[in-house]
Amino acid sequence: MPVIAVVNRKGGSGKSTLAAHIAAWCARNGSSVMLGDVDRQQSARAWLKRREASLPAIAPWAVDQKNMLRVPTGITHVVLDTPGGMHGFELARVVMFADAIVMPVCNSMFDRESAAACHAELMAMPRVASGRCRLAVVGMRIDGRTNAAQTLEEWSESLGVPFLGALRETQLYVRSLERGLTIFDLQPQLAAADLTQWAPILQWLKPQLYPPQAANDGTTTLRPPARTLVPRNAASPLTAPGAVVSKRLGSLPNSLMPAQESMVQGGRMSTLSGSRSPSAPRAPATPTLARPTRTADGSHIPQFLKRN
Repeated sequence: MPVIAVVNRKGGSGKSTLAAHIAAWCARNGSSVMLGDVDRQQSARAWLKRREASLPAIAPWAVDQKNMLRVPTGITHVVLDTPGGMHGFELARVVMFADAIVMPVCNSMFDRESAAACHAELMAMPRVASGRCRLAVVGMRIDGRTNAAQTLEEWSESLGVPFLGALRETQLYVRSLERGLTIFDLQPQLAAADLTQWAPILQWLKPQLYPPQAANDGTTTLRPPARTLVPRNAASPLTAPGAVVSKRLGSLPNSLMPAQESMVQGGRMSTLSGSRSPSAPRAPATPTLARPTRTADGSHIPQFLKRN
């Protein structure tokens, strides 16, 4: 299951706009996509409520009343809209699950400095540093009459991060989002200039979203809808003390609801089939995991991923 995370610790950088458009593009390609609104402001979820049922469907995912994140069944692609100010364990948690990170950056000294600090923290994480979780920059709200795009491109190159392109500042984005739409939902002739700007961004995203083998999948093709997101590595340092662990399947929370997926404490996502044919081999029984409150190294689980 490919996972794209839109990350920038600075608020107002255009994360929700970028995440909504990536999700809408996936939906227009016929994918069963979920827009995961990890941001406590719930901007993406509010946008989804404005989206008409006649448009390509995008499933919501948000923090429920028990502070648990759940994924609907049938989802094949995930786009995460993350909160501003995210760092430390919360940022590492997203990196563990993401196949690629897109960082939207506006052209101001404050935005670039904040993004550079976020980039430095990301590069200290093994999955990003090794290239297993890819990272790229997109310029947001760029005035085409200035050299802002060139400035951002040079800044991105100085960090060694691919600069995918710049999206212009236009009321077309504002009016579209207010109606639950994106540029991809408009008539092509109405958004020709913006679709042209999206072309290099989508060219980079395509192999991340539609790889021959997803980074968190064990087969050469995308699997059927997964039932549970579980740790892939039983020896993960994030496994709770005293937890009963299955070497093959990882561990499950003992109150996991059927026919749903959830993020649980551990390493990368692995998937289990939500429905099997009579001829398919039956998965071995999965032991339960005691409800954790701390990681093995003693650090707290981030509030928005913690079960009450």
